[in-house]
Amino acid sequence: MKICFPLLLLFSLLSCNNVSKTKQAGITQTVDTIARIPVNDTARLFGIPVDSYRISTGKIKPNRFLSDILAKYGITDQEIFFLIKNSSKIFDVREIRSGNNYTILSEKDTIGKARYFIYEHDPSLFYIFSFNDSLNITPFRQKENSVIRYASGKIETSLWDAIIEAKLNFELANALSEIYAWTVDFFGLQKGDGFKVIFEEKFIGDQSFGIGKIYGAEFDHSGNKIYAIPMIQEGKESFYDSNGNSLRKEFLKAPLTFSRISSRFSSGRMHPILRIVRPHYGVDYAAPVGTPVKSIGDGIVISTTMEEEAGRIVRIKHNSVYSTAYMHLSNFASGIFAGTAVKQGEIIGYVGMSGMATGPHLDFRFYMNGYPVDPLKVDAPPVEPVLEENTDKFQKIKTVVLSLLGTFN
Repeated sequence: MKICFPLLLLFSLLSCNNVSKTKQAGITQTVDTIARIPVNDTARLFGIPVDSYRISTGKIKPNRFLSDILAKYGITDQEIFFLIKNSSKIFDVREIRSGNNYTILSEKDTIGKARYFIYEHDPSLFYIFSFNDSLNITPFRQKENSVIRYASGKIETSLWDAIIEAKLNFELANALSEIYAWTVDFFGLQKGDGFKVIFEEKFIGDQSFGIGKIYGAEFDHSGNKIYAIPMIQEGKESFYDSNGNSLRKEFLKAPLTFSRISSRFSSGRMHPILRIVRPHYGVDYAAPVGTPVKSIGDGIVISTTMEEEAGRIVRIKHNSVYSTAYMHLSNFASGIFAGTAVKQGEIIGYVGMSGMATGPHLDFRFYMNGYPVDPLKVDAPPVEPVLEENTDKFQKIKTVVLSLLGTFN
């Protein structure tokens, strides 16, 4: 496919972002649902004539050894030992991950001895265990291609659902939520909100396996269009709005990703357990037990304690004015204790229902000069905008990005 001139210009402006390394480029408005080609639909697999073998597939189960899988295929512990010894510098079998796919090619006779064990380490890297005359492990890396695509969607319930409804790679939802984490309240999205995005999608053959670079985006939230324009400044890529202000702010909009608000900040709320009306100086986010909770900003952990009503709670001081609290946790994250310095977005604990709670959720509190304020109404200042010496460069990138975003609905 041809690339339109504005996109070529964008590539040149962003050349320091290694865009020139894209192996295949094209633009399409639709993304087909991609399925892995069954192994028995091809005559050769990694150069092995599979027609000569019986094919078995499966997934690595937790706490399972190679011998557990291969014993019923006639492979002895001694053969496994020598294979591992011969290929110790190629692959450490202790790195085999539970949940990953494997394929076994075995003889078609009554014994059915395995000749090859093919382990999928990741979508692009496979390890072929050979149990023939030579016992060894051979790595096989598949060729990766990248395609530049554009897509748009309308919000009915959530960004996640809109991405899935549009048959887009779910990782795109994560990428957009990270870019707009400081400027869009994803828990306050309204029906009719929408997005446009120009992005890189990675493929191995016909299989989509991830989202790469975001070349530009537009989020229509409550009637306001918020653009995300990428530019490298002082050696680091950031996203800026159309006025050159950084989308990154001092605080994240929320400490969770993809959950829902179950209770808001209120001066008088009926307590669900005590059945009395009293203030609720926080925002409750309903989410499954174990959902990671992130610090909304840089700071120092003041305390990690267990309190009667709040349950497990982490308190963080961000500066002389702002502090936050995260309540009803199931556990604290590793390394999180009083005195720990944390970064914005760092996991500090996990959603639970400790203390006085009717179900799993996070009670999030925000304090200004020691007094509670509504977290949903905090308007944090942005970090450094486009520097004066980069204004011309930014204007060129902005012109191209906005032009491309205007070419599709």
